This record gives sequence, C-alpha cells and structure tokens, in this order.
Amino acid sequence: MTRTAAARSSQAGPSDLLTIGQVLARLKPEFPDLSNSKLRFLEERQLVTPIRTPSGYRKFSSADVERLRFILGLQRDHYLPLKVIRQHLDDLDAGRPTGLPAGSAPVSLVTSATRRLGRDELLRRTGASASLLDDAVSASLISPSDAYGDDAVTMLSALVELARSGIEPRHLRVVRAAAERELGLIENALASVSRRRDAAGRARVAEQSRELAAQLDVVRTTLVRTALDGLDT
Repeated sequence: MTRTAAARSSQAGPSDLLTIGQVLARLKPEFPDLSNSKLRFLEERQLVTPIRTPSGYRKFSSADVERLRFILGLQRDHYLPLKVIRQHLDDLDAGRPTGLPAGSAPVSLVTSATRRLGRDELLRRTGASASLLDDAVSASLISPSDAYGDDAVTMLSALVELARSGIEPRHLRVVRAAAERELGLIENALASVSRRRDAAGRARVAEQSRELAAQLDVVRTTLVRTALDGLDT
C-alpha cells in the first residue's frame, strides 16, 4: 500500500504487470459496472497510481488490482464517497488505524468472491423464514430474483433482527418511501450534470450520487439519534 509506482515498477517484471483491459477482465465479474472510464476517473482522483510505460501506457501491478478491489468494494458495500475512501487509504498507507466500516478488511484480505445465493441459501444464511422473505418482497424491500447478492443478505438479516422486536416489513413501507424521496433529491441535484452522456461524465455522476447519499445518511442518522437522546431526558 505504501509503495510508489516507481518502487512497484522495480519489483514487478513486465510480465507481472497488467494492462487496463486485463484489469477490467479481472474485476468486472465482481463489479459488472466497472468501465475503462471509471478506472481512469479513480486514477484522476489519485486513488490508484498505475505505472506508465515510456510510450505512455498504463500498467497495473497485483497490488494496484487489490487496491482497486478495496475501493470498489467500499463504494458498493458501504456507499462511501471517494474522499472518505481516500482518507482510509491514506491511513493504511501511513500505517495508522483506519476506522474501516464494520465487515471491511485491509486490502490484502479482501476476497474476490461475490455472493450470489439461491432462495434457500439466502434463508439459511440469514436465519429468515420463507414468509419473512415473501413479506420483504411484497413490501418492495427486496427485489424478487433467482439469485440474491450481498444487499439482499444485509437487508434480510436486518429484517430478522427487527422482526424480533415486532417490526415487520409492512411497517417499513414508509422507510422505503423516504428512500425514494431521497433518490429524487439526488436526481434533482444532479440533473444538470446528468445531461453529459460521455463515459467520464457518467462516472462523475455516479460518484457525486454516492457522496450525496452519504451526506443524507448522516442527516437521517443524526436526526434519529437526537430524537432517541431526547427520550432519555
């Protein structure tokens, strides 16, 4: 994590380095939305620094690939904006405690497997009943599918815990509606930027969307926490 591009170049032979196309081939099965422009955008933000050949081509080491996997995983699984991820990376590079989100791992420990579970396996993993999953689908909290990913695991696990306190999926329709209103706020805020149709513009819109979502999450969490504190007084 702390090595410069020059240092990595001296330790990796030419056959050990990957082109941008090879990096995409390795990461797209795990991150289907990843594109050439997204990788260039991350480089532009200085989150990853590939080696440049004398002719100007980008070459990525295995450490670069793991760094990218780490960045993309934090974006996908924790909806962190790049400026927050950048701070985590700076802390890792400096050997400081990172304060990573629960469930995250240092770059060297991030796995490449993406969970795609069938209905029965999803129920086993989360301890949910079939009726709870059906209710979650009916309440539009989980989309019906033949294969479920990490978001479905996270959502259904939370619903299992909420059900123990009598909070059922049907009670959460208001939460779903609030999330849709937040999405509307984000779409309106980025309306002018979204008109750009080029790949770099789309990558910027995606990043700004995550940043706005993260800030709205801060507002929502703070309001709930403040209200809960008021119950104790």
